[in-house]
Amino acid sequence: MKFKKICILGLGYIGLPTATMFAANGVKVVGVDTNRMVVETLKAGRLHIHEPGLGDVLANAIASGNLSVSPTPEPADAFLIAVPTPFYETETGEYNGQSYKKADMRAVTSATEAIVPHLRKGNLVVLESTSPPRTTVDLVLPILEKSGLKAGSDFYIAYSPERVLPGQILRELVENARVIGGLTPESAQAGAELYSIFAHGPIHQTDATTAEMVKLMENTYRDVNIAIANEFSRLAERFGVDAWEAIHLASLHPRVKILNPGPGVGGHCISVDPWFFVETAPDLAQLILKARQVNDAQPHFVVEKARQALAGDLNGKRIAILGLAYKPDVDDLRESPAVEVARLLQKEGAIVRAFEPFKPNNGLPGIDSASTLQAALDDADAVLLLVGHTEFRALTPENLITLTPARVLIDTVNVLASRDWAGAGFDLWRLGTNR
Repeated sequence: MKFKKICILGLGYIGLPTATMFAANGVKVVGVDTNRMVVETLKAGRLHIHEPGLGDVLANAIASGNLSVSPTPEPADAFLIAVPTPFYETETGEYNGQSYKKADMRAVTSATEAIVPHLRKGNLVVLESTSPPRTTVDLVLPILEKSGLKAGSDFYIAYSPERVLPGQILRELVENARVIGGLTPESAQAGAELYSIFAHGPIHQTDATTAEMVKLMENTYRDVNIAIANEFSRLAERFGVDAWEAIHLASLHPRVKILNPGPGVGGHCISVDPWFFVETAPDLAQLILKARQVNDAQPHFVVEKARQALAGDLNGKRIAILGLAYKPDVDDLRESPAVEVARLLQKEGAIVRAFEPFKPNNGLPGIDSASTLQAALDDADAVLLLVGHTEFRALTPENLITLTPARVLIDTVNVLASRDWAGAGFDLWRLGTNR
């Protein structure tokens, strides 16, 4: 197939980099987002997200004339749907007395409906949004066929999950292996031809539901493995063991590799995707459900650690939180356990001031966010490290002692243990130990 023009719906962490990649390879791209602020920001050549190198690629794509931005779709040879698929905040399901979170597919539905007036014979539609199994065939396909065209004969339809790491998106979009699942083999082939415009990694073709499941399996596998690490950290505290040492020693076994514990699991993938399995097959996804429950509960264990460090009382204590992102060196706060910890501390009466170096003006309602590290630490009673940003990993007793009167440190990601904090008068507490 020849793709002269592509329409990409959703200009977030995946849609925007993908749009710039196609544009950089000579294809005309219309990027669509319903958020007017996003559209105006991008038209002005500015970014609304943080991703290394993306600003330069965006500027070149706009300057070349290959990338334009619009609030509404236009006719094209191919349409890519890359909109968010969160879960509902309040609406849940229940199976055998246990509740589970449900996917909010309204953005996918709206994006698909927006394509219908522009769909023509020979077009390709690709869903990239992470979705419950059978979304492509049970949700997207029937909406598209309201155009009067028949999927598989009049137009092609496929599912292709993103598989990139924030902070490395531009490189991994090009280099990583990609899975294309088509309604028919011809649809999968059309998808492979589309992504081969910029993708250098191998492209594997399969059916749409298999491709959907592949994406969920990848993130669910990681979620389950993080859950066992978090559970090990709780057991270590119970038995008076240093979890970090025990995990290191256990992982010396040639067939064992245990992940590190932490304050919880966040981001739009690992903390969300397993629920799609639970929602669609709650009778089968019992281990997956338990892993989700373990990881969602981890912020509560962090709060308990803070309570121990502050002699059992959090009410009125001034706690400086270092890091609000869901992982190191990114600005992504979606489903972040650090944000959950901050809110739980506030419920206990603590006075929280947070510093997120990658998003200092984050606009989180109800959370006092400092614009500098110094401002966060000024009058703190305790310092709670929740994200292993490079800036925080560089902290030493010598520089911290000049920044804050606090002498209680609580490290949930084990980046401070190698330094002599006690010698400088600090009381260091670590998640996964009895101190």
